[in-house]
Amino acid sequence: MFDFDEIIDRRGTHCLKWDGMASRCGVTEADGIPMWVADMDFRAPPAVTEALEEVVARGVFGYHGDDFEYRAAIAGWMGRRHGWEVDPAAILTAHGLVAAVGHCLEAFTAPGEAVVLFTPVYHAFARIIAANGREVVESPLALEDGRYRMDLDALGAGLTGRERMVILCSPHNPGGRIWDREELAALAAFCAERGLILVSDEVHHDIILTDTRHVPLPLAAPGHMDRIVMLTAGSKCFNLAGGMTGNIIAPDPTLRARLKGRLAASSVSANMFGLAMATAAYSGADAWMDALCGYLAGNAQVFDEGVAAIPGVRPMPLDSTYLAWVDFAGTGMERDEFTRRVQRDARIAVNLGPTFGAGGETFLRFNIGTRRALVVEAVERLQEAFSDLQ
Repeated sequence: MFDFDEIIDRRGTHCLKWDGMASRCGVTEADGIPMWVADMDFRAPPAVTEALEEVVARGVFGYHGDDFEYRAAIAGWMGRRHGWEVDPAAILTAHGLVAAVGHCLEAFTAPGEAVVLFTPVYHAFARIIAANGREVVESPLALEDGRYRMDLDALGAGLTGRERMVILCSPHNPGGRIWDREELAALAAFCAERGLILVSDEVHHDIILTDTRHVPLPLAAPGHMDRIVMLTAGSKCFNLAGGMTGNIIAPDPTLRARLKGRLAASSVSANMFGLAMATAAYSGADAWMDALCGYLAGNAQVFDEGVAAIPGVRPMPLDSTYLAWVDFAGTGMERDEFTRRVQRDARIAVNLGPTFGAGGETFLRFNIGTRRALVVEAVERLQEAFSDLQ
């Protein structure tokens, strides 16, 4: 029904992923494979294209003032896909998820205060925290049996009293881990006991590649709603990142009022194209999402099996996301050496592990959200680049 193997040439379209890999990653060859920026090389769900065509056909692009249908669509999706009945009134809109994090920082912290990140984690968190004049506190994830675990005992022992917020990535980017209900409940209780606001970025929460079920944080910790803010968007799951529309879900009225104040202070208003895209996706893309997850699971299997065949290279098991997190420590190589082999020899643009914080030093992140043939080619190039280890 949906052709994820379609060849779509994104070069020359002002696409950061393809047109920016030379300047950002140093992969200049014409046959370079961009596996860095977290968007996919697939067409958006047909419902999204149809909705945009209707907007364009009207030909009038004035201020957009009614987002009820948009918020109702999100609530409907949460109920159908995740079993969470969210009040549409609890949903606020931001210009993307990183901007939403910035609004949370402004609403719940002050300059000079500290924000906790479980590292390694999505690099934009640290960037937006620092840009807002807050301090980044890294709580390294424990690596057990090839998977990450939050070490709340170590975090608790290291708190200084300056911390005001914890940001969680759920599912985890770059590790692809889906946190279980008990872990989420324990973290929420930890934050409640210490008066910390817990912001959960769940932007990848619909891309599920295994039988493991994602649990929205508010469902896992209903007794601590006065400390919880959840962030979602259609950017990753429906490939709508260019629409720059993110959702801030704050069930608690007090937290929501503080967030509304910050949005008002920044004069944030909705983008009519972004709202149309998100509304259509959340209303009519269930079958597309199911097909996407199946296709990405196949990509993950091809990539993981191929990369794991290289001696000393270990991909982390992927429950969610389309971002493979690969450890090169077992090769015994210095970071510059294995990175050179990947980017210069294999001609694959990737995200460098250290940008994700402590614990990422020996890793690279690969985006497998592309057609299967390109994933196969990337694997073959990697095997060739490290063929002397065979």
